[in-house]
Amino acid sequence: MERILKKIKTNVMVSALICIIIGVILVAWPGKSVHVVCMTIGAVIVISGLSRLITFMLNRDGSLYSQMNLATGIVITLIGGWILFQPDTIIAIIPILVGVIIIIHGINNVQQALSLYQSRYEKWWIALILGIATICFGGVLVFNPFDAINTLVMFIGLFLIYDGISDIWIVSRVSAITKVFEEENEGK
Repeated sequence: MERILKKIKTNVMVSALICIIIGVILVAWPGKSVHVVCMTIGAVIVISGLSRLITFMLNRDGSLYSQMNLATGIVITLIGGWILFQPDTIIAIIPILVGVIIIIHGINNVQQALSLYQSRYEKWWIALILGIATICFGGVLVFNPFDAINTLVMFIGLFLIYDGISDIWIVSRVSAITKVFEEENEGK
């Protein structure tokens, strides 16, 4: 059990640090960050579509699988090309996607706060407040995207930094209370 908890703690910590790093980058370079992300996504999708088309060309055997490679290769390549040539459309979707991810993190934080409450941790309510605030920040991104994309990207960066810091604090509290709980149960 202890090994599983350490693995979970490590995963949450790594995820939180990645959120903080991405957040700092988005705050420092909002315009460039968004275009780089869109262009990268578009390029990866185009490469994926072209690889399916190449697979079709190399394995033209008339099978349904071969025909599906052709059809999906064309569609995926066109979508990737559209993203490369119309990045502003994709940029409008980014705040909603990030908002959904932040809401999911907030829900996880609330669940961890309830675990702290069940473990009788005195300051469980701080984790609950952080979780609810995370959900609210995510909701702002999903339901009320701002007009200026650079400002929005900077807010996304700030939310990611906040989310990473709150995740680190909450997981450190869960880890500490788990250790105390295990030590108390070992003594019995």
